[in-house]
Amino acid sequence: MATLDLAQLAKQASIPLADCNLATRNQGLLAMAEALTAHADEIRAANERDLAKAREDGLDAPLLKRLVFDDAKRETVIEGLRSLAALPDPLGRVLTHTELDQGLVLSRVSCPIGVIGIIFEARPDALVQISSLCLKSGNAVLLKGGSEALHTNRALTTVIAEATAQCGVPENWIQLLETRTEVTEMLALNECIDLIVPRGSNAFVKYIMEHTTIPVLGHSSGLCHLYIDRAANAEMACRIAVDAKTQAPATCNTIETLLIHQDAAPALLPQLATALRAAKVELRGDERSRAIVPDLLPATAEDWSTEYLDYILSIKIVNDISEAIGHINRFGSHHTDAIVTDDENAARLFQRRVDSADVFWNASTRFADGFRFGLGAEVGISTSKIHSRGPVGLEGLTIYKWLLDGSGQTVAPYCDGRVKFTHRPL
Repeated sequence: MATLDLAQLAKQASIPLADCNLATRNQGLLAMAEALTAHADEIRAANERDLAKAREDGLDAPLLKRLVFDDAKRETVIEGLRSLAALPDPLGRVLTHTELDQGLVLSRVSCPIGVIGIIFEARPDALVQISSLCLKSGNAVLLKGGSEALHTNRALTTVIAEATAQCGVPENWIQLLETRTEVTEMLALNECIDLIVPRGSNAFVKYIMEHTTIPVLGHSSGLCHLYIDRAANAEMACRIAVDAKTQAPATCNTIETLLIHQDAAPALLPQLATALRAAKVELRGDERSRAIVPDLLPATAEDWSTEYLDYILSIKIVNDISEAIGHINRFGSHHTDAIVTDDENAARLFQRRVDSADVFWNASTRFADGFRFGLGAEVGISTSKIHSRGPVGLEGLTIYKWLLDGSGQTVAPYCDGRVKFTHRPL
């Protein structure tokens, strides 16, 4: 079916979906969870087919790991579906309520965005998370996952569509795109699609923005930093650094650069190097770092702007917190950055001045996740400054409309001064 036809079907479904009651949407989410278990064998077979092709094509190990949709990942997304079903309704919330005059009441009420086009990496679990968030928030969705996950994505989309249709969710609310040509075609469909969410590199997001008139919620690359301050606790710093680099190195909220205050570096850097090497991390350092730990590989200028998505970490010694903040704002992707310090003033300065969607104090950057934030899941982490920033969950997939309830009022008496507005909050 042509991309335009798929988008039109989604657009048609978006109207009744926006009016779907909470019970129906939640039933759809729980039906998705049950269907993932009932169809586990066919989903597993599709994933094995994708994995075999990826291995044959020599896909890098970190990307191959993302492609896996095994029992553990299935159980994780099922837990996410059930958690999402338990969350309050994001739709119909009265955000403001004002009496403009007696019998004339204005409300601002949350509602779905409409049809969302999402382009994401070859991660089948992301397809489930994204589609579930769209369903809960009343949005129809066009999904384009990485080509390496084609068969898994087909199987998951079919299972989700069939399960939700049986609960009364409008048909055609979820559509799968499969080719790059379809992505190009989708970018031209501004009459059908209300928002594009691209997940990928800065260059990819920039390309999407330059080739569409549809609003784009940019999920940029994840070039994240950990800054170890002069007042950092050494044991805490080592523990957070290892977690932030190695807990899941192929993810966008993993650190790629470690910055260390010059006063802390002589004692702390050898400990950090030992802990990170024990976790199989390749370390690349600037000249000052290599003067303390001579066997670090030399870091180049390119390292400061590289998202490795692997067991590689660049290290730089900075003179003070201001230099650390400047480095992060220059080279980072405005995704997630963290400071380790016992000095609250330094921590608050860092949080105020680092221009990123997520800025943490004494915590791993790996916490930057919609599920861990209690959002149910996420469609991505937005580095945009418009509409939504950071992990984009249910709230980020809603907008609002103004509702005015009157009793026969006209504007003329207010314009000529016969009647005055009261603007009384309710």
